[in-house]
Amino acid sequence: MSGPSVEKTTPIEGRAQLIEYLASGNKPPADWRIGTEHEKFGFRHEDLKPIPYEGERGIRALLEGIAKFGWERVEENGHLIALVQDKASVTLEPAGQLELSGAPLETIHDTCRETAQHLYEVKAAADPLRLGFLGMGFQPKWRRDEMPWMPKGRYKIMREYMPKVGSLGLDMMTRTCTIQTNLDFSSEADMVKKFRVSLALQPVATALFADSPFTEGKPNGFMSFRSNVWTDTDADRTGLLDFVFEDGFSFERYVDYLLDVPMYFVYRDGQYIDASGKSFRAFMDGKLDVMPGERPSMRDFSDHLTTAFPEVRLKKYLEMRGADGGPWNRICALSAYWVGLLYDDASLDAAWDLVKDFTLEERHALRDGVPRHGFKLPFRGATMRELAMESLKISEAGLKRRSRLNRSGASEAVYLEPLIEMALANQTAAERKLELFHGEWNGSIDPLFKEFAY
Repeated sequence: MSGPSVEKTTPIEGRAQLIEYLASGNKPPADWRIGTEHEKFGFRHEDLKPIPYEGERGIRALLEGIAKFGWERVEENGHLIALVQDKASVTLEPAGQLELSGAPLETIHDTCRETAQHLYEVKAAADPLRLGFLGMGFQPKWRRDEMPWMPKGRYKIMREYMPKVGSLGLDMMTRTCTIQTNLDFSSEADMVKKFRVSLALQPVATALFADSPFTEGKPNGFMSFRSNVWTDTDADRTGLLDFVFEDGFSFERYVDYLLDVPMYFVYRDGQYIDASGKSFRAFMDGKLDVMPGERPSMRDFSDHLTTAFPEVRLKKYLEMRGADGGPWNRICALSAYWVGLLYDDASLDAAWDLVKDFTLEERHALRDGVPRHGFKLPFRGATMRELAMESLKISEAGLKRRSRLNRSGASEAVYLEPLIEMALANQTAAERKLELFHGEWNGSIDPLFKEFAY
């Protein structure tokens, strides 16, 4: 999750300013970049327990170790909570899940090098502390009440608010991890087309990356329990955003959606002020009761943008949010999948042809069914696997046409290989772990932490 915005404190004079803010993300294709984010669970080697913030072997000590690789420290009320370097950041999720928010890069090759360097630094800092990290979508072993909480003001507000609006919001905060890709657009029309394609295909990404079949040491009946968690987190700020597919969708329509998303907080003078459940529209009118007479700045709006959690999120770019956390090669694969679909005109057209006649009911059936069934979900006389295979073919062709080659002469399409292999086998990463659990692991979840750690 994001920290406080670095946008300017320019006063908001009216709604048009917010629309212009989103539209300012328009970039010519030559300037399009790829931003890749991923989260991971930390654990202690001796007992597999999650890592607390304080202590000689805590998250703070880990951040101190990573900082030695040239990162600048970010503190909140005396607590080290993040590191920044060259438009990238290392941040903490609510229970100490460690996140790399990568810099905007030109190719997937660059993304993979960035990710590999980050994991090297994490391991170098973690090994002396006897700590490990695991990429999955949901914490496989520990209960919600066994998860630590990080000392960040926004998380305290969210922790108190979540149980009021859903039963799984605290699980989302403390027991989930994701991989995310952030991509650019050239115009409002380009944004609309990419938003619709990526939103319709987000369940495909969920199936391709499904890797959260365990809860508290036992199978939970899902391929992606992380994805299921979002269905009962907070209906006011999650979901498929059906209005994106309506005629006339625009930056303006998304701003109207954001203004109706209840607030969490206002950030002032290094402190988070609780505004949970309150109206940003009222704030714009100077009628926010916790800050009477005060009106928001563009920084406040930028902060508010980060508190909406739909399957695809619009900022000055589009965020793909449907994937479970996973190993190094699937971090690269997520960016490759979406870049192949969205950054090549022919692929974008083909992807739109693939999804443009999906009905609202079909889109929701895919979103609701994939978390439990993965590739096996029936769809139009076939299954999700066939839809995944078709989208992978489109993406692969787009990556080959981009022709961004590495030193060995390979295109970015090479990073799709783990996804293609799983789709061909008709078996998700979750199903592979379930086989191990029922087989050589003899019903124990513990070997997972050794066999699948970074």
